[in-house]
Amino acid sequence: MTTTAPPKAPSALYLTDNQASCELIATVPEAFLIGFILDQQVTVQKAFQGPSDLIDRVGTIAPKKLAAMRLDKLEAAFSEKPALHRYPRAMAQRVHEAMQLVVDRYDGDAGKLLFTASDADEMTKRLLEIPGFGKPKAFVVITVLALQFGMPFTGWEDKAPTWGTLGHVDSHEALKRYQHEKNAYKKARRAEGVAEATATAEQAAKAAAQKSTKSTRARATSGSNKS
Repeated sequence: MTTTAPPKAPSALYLTDNQASCELIATVPEAFLIGFILDQQVTVQKAFQGPSDLIDRVGTIAPKKLAAMRLDKLEAAFSEKPALHRYPRAMAQRVHEAMQLVVDRYDGDAGKLLFTASDADEMTKRLLEIPGFGKPKAFVVITVLALQFGMPFTGWEDKAPTWGTLGHVDSHEALKRYQHEKNAYKKARRAEGVAEATATAEQAAKAAAQKSTKSTRARATSGSNKS
């Protein structure tokens, strides 16, 4: 089956460690889509290795064939050790539903879903129909489509985090830098949260102590007046 082509066709997306898998997710739209479905609560590398591993287990990732496959067979393939995901059954169901969406809405052509939207808003609406996609993940996909595939999407640039996005990753080294900087940012934010929570607790304790002191003084004054 002929798939819809993007304006620019990268030879590889460096989102996993295996070169062949990097090439697969860049050149096969359903592999790209499945990788992003799996990109949740596992490393980026494991998520985007998933499409290649799924081919090894069921022989295909063609949307029509996956949509027609019995769900229990797909779940078994995801669950086979080593499992393709931390939550293999849930992810198998999401992939199954997503491929059915591609069949029903885009004639079984994942490229038609990814590469025919006129702008970022339309692309976001399409992505939010995919099981497991929220606005943050849709935003990341849009940056990859814009930077790596030449899609004419604008308006995302000012929203990109300081460490960049997966769309900026153009090598294995760049992926490691991206992950390091993102993790450092999260660690700093967690530290800020702990410090803020500690300060709030200290303020609450101080206020409670002051209230207790005032109450004690009031009782003492009341007792003195009665005598």
